[in-house]
Amino acid sequence: MSHSWGKPLFLTAALLVAAQAVAVLPSPATPIATEPGGTPSAPAEHVILFVLEGFDRNSLKEGPMPNLSKLVKEGSVTWSATSVTPALRLPAMASLITGMPVEKHGITWNFFEMSRGYYRAPSLFDYLDVSGGRDSAIFYMDESLYQLAKPAPYTDHQLCGALRPDCNSAKLITYIRQYLEKATSGHGYGHAALGVPQLLLVHLPEAGRAGVAHGWDSKEYKQALRAVDGAIRSVLDLFKQYGLAGRTAVVVTSLSGKGLDPGAEVSASEPPTIPWIASGAGIKAGQVITQPVSIIDTGATVMRMLGLDTHTEWDSKPIDEIFWNSSAETVKP
Repeated sequence: MSHSWGKPLFLTAALLVAAQAVAVLPSPATPIATEPGGTPSAPAEHVILFVLEGFDRNSLKEGPMPNLSKLVKEGSVTWSATSVTPALRLPAMASLITGMPVEKHGITWNFFEMSRGYYRAPSLFDYLDVSGGRDSAIFYMDESLYQLAKPAPYTDHQLCGALRPDCNSAKLITYIRQYLEKATSGHGYGHAALGVPQLLLVHLPEAGRAGVAHGWDSKEYKQALRAVDGAIRSVLDLFKQYGLAGRTAVVVTSLSGKGLDPGAEVSASEPPTIPWIASGAGIKAGQVITQPVSIIDTGATVMRMLGLDTHTEWDSKPIDEIFWNSSAETVKP
């Protein structure tokens, strides 16, 4: 099951009915309190969440990846976060968005199966809406992730898959640009989206796919790393275009490290080590994260970035030491 990139919106028929983003245009700029050196201490108004594959610390130089390196330098980072088991694309992404380990959200398979339906656990997107009326736009790049495109009036899921040769990071950026242009046009995107969503999730698996297909030391892998880095830069440039750069926090993590195939049928028995990076509004610069970090913690940390609480029992916990109002020491990564 696949949808063409030839149209701005490539949702399933069911999602076309129900999964429209309801975003709010940014309010006029107001003075923001700053820490010494001009770093914003107020909550971010927007969060961009980049989810990569086949990426680790060495990838920054192998690409090279100057834009992602800049986020590392200007933000907070750990190279020893953990994913989940099974370390496969669909279960790992499900843990990221639900804030739950696999044994709780129950998605252990790694392919889209319509008869299984959508996940039942509350998601980050649900909490954003309940806690603050915040909206999300989610761009997935794999057929298996149709399983996670649960319809909701406060989310807009857009998907394509690896079976289409035009499903790549460059084409994805084209449609994110068109999406934001329509959403901010005054007429909305479709009938609901009225501005830039508070959370933009961008799945960029290109490097991992190239590593699996051509080898982890191949020129194709290095080219894919550069393409992913360019896509990150393009999204950041779009937020600058809309005057949101100073009010946006950025998170970068990965479903898999170098050498692993998250699209396989069977994974390693131990959770893999992955990077986890935060930068931008309200985030400490030059901070090595010392507390244990799991991909599961991404959701609660995004909530904290936006100044929201989950008000529920959740396995996801905020990574407190990355924020300016935490007491953790700042050290050089």
